[in-house]
Amino acid sequence: MTNNLSRLAIIGATGSVGKSVLDICRTYPEKFKVAFLVAHQNIKKMSSLINEFHPVGVALTDHEAAHSLRELHPDLPIYESEEDLEYIVTHPDVDHVVFASSGTDAIRSLQKALDADKNVSLANKESIVVAAPWVMPLVKRRDQLRPLDSEHNAIWQCLIGENVRNVKEIFLTASGGPFRTYTREKLSYVTPEMALSHPVWNMGYKVTVDSATLMNKGIEIIEAMYLFNLDNTQVHAIICPGSIVHGIVHFSDGTVKMVASTPDMRMAAATALAYPERLPTMPLVAPLAFDPLSISFYSPDESLFPSLALAKEVACKKGPFPAILVGADEIAVDAFMKKKINFTQIPVVIEKVLSSYNGKAPETLEESLQILQWGKVTAQSIVRTLEK
Repeated sequence: MTNNLSRLAIIGATGSVGKSVLDICRTYPEKFKVAFLVAHQNIKKMSSLINEFHPVGVALTDHEAAHSLRELHPDLPIYESEEDLEYIVTHPDVDHVVFASSGTDAIRSLQKALDADKNVSLANKESIVVAAPWVMPLVKRRDQLRPLDSEHNAIWQCLIGENVRNVKEIFLTASGGPFRTYTREKLSYVTPEMALSHPVWNMGYKVTVDSATLMNKGIEIIEAMYLFNLDNTQVHAIICPGSIVHGIVHFSDGTVKMVASTPDMRMAAATALAYPERLPTMPLVAPLAFDPLSISFYSPDESLFPSLALAKEVACKKGPFPAILVGADEIAVDAFMKKKINFTQIPVVIEKVLSSYNGKAPETLEESLQILQWGKVTAQSIVRTLEK
């Protein structure tokens, strides 16, 4: 990275990942200019960010929210449609696009950004899991697509300067969530409030519940296969309580590389935004204390957390099943949060959806999104049969 400003468009600016990215921009205004901000419907937060960062334009994808924001900021271009998002990510005043939102709505914008040769930092798992065959071929440079999730960011850092053919296996670490020491019986009494108490990370409700079931790690395994061009047998999950180590690469010569740091999303954000430079994050993140420091690893118990086993099976099968997994999991987690099903029924719903599909693999992005929607509808039907 040169001393010139890197002009950013941040998709998902009001979420937890977006907040981490904006903290880096606040700390290094001489390096990063916020050109565009995009969110769904948080008018109050977006208005505050407009007053702070003075972007070229913003977007709220909710029509009513966009209308209300226009009344607050009549002199600022405020966008809302999918075509508007594609305009933003390919805008000549944008050098780097950050995809910090969840869901599949930004897939086409991600394609446009990559095709326009923009640098992209990505924290959107669904875009890769559902659409990798139509996204990854658009990556033009090895440093163009930069993972923002701490685990994939760590693997990316370990592989800089390396030949992926020399990778024997990689390990994505997990804290184990709040229930890693629970028995099977105790898991059946888990409430949504309990599931939202992650021991390390502060995240949105969907990814927090997915972390508690270990589905998040399973989805990350599928994502890592596509991001780093690895086979499912080369990608593993491992528990690292405290989340000090974020990712591990085991090379064919026996060498092991790992990335360790204080668990804070701003570390990964700084690495992705500033590459190849490393920014001092001391004003933001406490340094890792080595004395004392104890790091341990152990394998996850897939009998207690069958969501991980289901995701690994999907990683092996590929085809239509990653999209089905994403759709079914979204509905199952939502049903748990609404107390329609209990915690241990989340993987039950997902397994029933996966096993009921008898169609073909998608040949286009549109077909993959249709399969995703089929997974959601089928999961909703299954939830109704299980409702308490």
